[in-house]
Parts: sequence; structure tokens; C-alpha cells
Amino acid sequence: MQLSLLDIYNQMGGFAKGIVYVLFAMSLWSLSVAIKKWWDLRAAQKETRKFAPEFSQFLEEDNLGEAVTLADKYKKSHVARVLGGALTEIRPLIQDGSVTVADINSAERAIEREMLMTITDLKRGLGILATVGATAPFVGLLGTTMGIVNSFAAMAASGSGGLASISSGVSEALITTAFGLVVAIPAVWLFNYFTGKVDGFIVEMDNSASELVDYFIKNRTKQLNP
Repeated sequence: MQLSLLDIYNQMGGFAKGIVYVLFAMSLWSLSVAIKKWWDLRAAQKETRKFAPEFSQFLEEDNLGEAVTLADKYKKSHVARVLGGALTEIRPLIQDGSVTVADINSAERAIEREMLMTITDLKRGLGILATVGATAPFVGLLGTTMGIVNSFAAMAASGSGGLASISSGVSEALITTAFGLVVAIPAVWLFNYFTGKVDGFIVEMDNSASELVDYFIKNRTKQLNP
């Protein structure tokens, strides 16, 4: 007799069904994290494309006030958070328009702090995807192991042998491993995808931070060689 997945599920014991529920919860958890992460990164990338050219224009015009205001406008942009936060922190040091070596060092430290905080935010949730991807197969395997143990225990108790007597129990057991893999594979794919996206964002922040530091160095050079 051929059993459907629903038939197998209905014949599952309490432990196996508990494993299925846990895996289902893990799947929903990783999916919700992935959707939010995709939405956040998409919004950050969209705002950065608008922010970057305008910010560069303000630097060329030596208009730090407008640059800070612009960064406050694009709060979802990872680049705006780094540059805006750094400028807000060091702006009081260069109110008179002069830039010293100490100011440049302060700018580099401020940028580094803002980058660390922004990278932490960008990576938030990736640990959940990694955990689900790594542990879901083992959760499924736990259900499989206990299912097979129960099948052989039932065979020993009934005194009947042969594969036919335990086939339904083995099918019930193996389905949890399959479900574990179904949950884990997308989680691993999503983790790798978002990790690549975050790495690309880090490169963008590095390039923009270098542009800001170069701006201060050029101002310092102009002061020394008017």
C-alpha cells in the first residue's frame, strides 16, 4: 500500500510530530528574517544610490553643513550612516574651517566607530540563518533516529519480523530528515546571499570613508600650501 505524506504524518508519533513542528517553526523564523533582511538591504542600496553623488557634490563645494543634513535625510543608507555620523562627531572640531592632523585622525576614528556599528546592524539576523542551516538537518535526524528506534521496538514487542512490518515506521522516521534538509538548504543559500551583499556594502562604506578622509587631507594641504 502506498502512503501519502498526509498518511505518514497522521501515523507519526508524538515525538516525530514535535520534530516536524520545531522544523516548521525554524523555517518560518528563517524566512521572516530573510524577508526583513532583503527589504532592509534593498532600501539601504536604493537610498545610497541617491545619497552618494549628492554627498560628493557637497564635499566639492566645501559645504559640510549640507552634507550632514543630507546624511540625516537618508537614514536607511549604510553609507549615509557612516559619513553622517562621522561628520556630526568631528564637525565641531573644524568649525573655523581649518583642518589639523589631529582632526584627520579624529575623523578616521569616528568613521571606524560608525562603520563597526553599521556593519553590526547589517549582519544582524545572519546568525539566525546560519544556525537554522546548520542545525535543521540534525533536528530532522533526531526524529529519524527516534523513529527507527520506535519501529524496531514495536517489531520486537509484536514478535513479527520483516521489512513490511516496520516500513511505515521507517517512512515516518525518514520524512523528518527530508523535512530538515528542506528547511536547511534555503537557509544556507540565503545566508550566503546576504553575506555577499553585506560584503559589497562594506566595500562601498570603505570607498566612501576614503573619499571623506581624502577631502580632509586635501583641505589640510591647501592650508599648508595656499
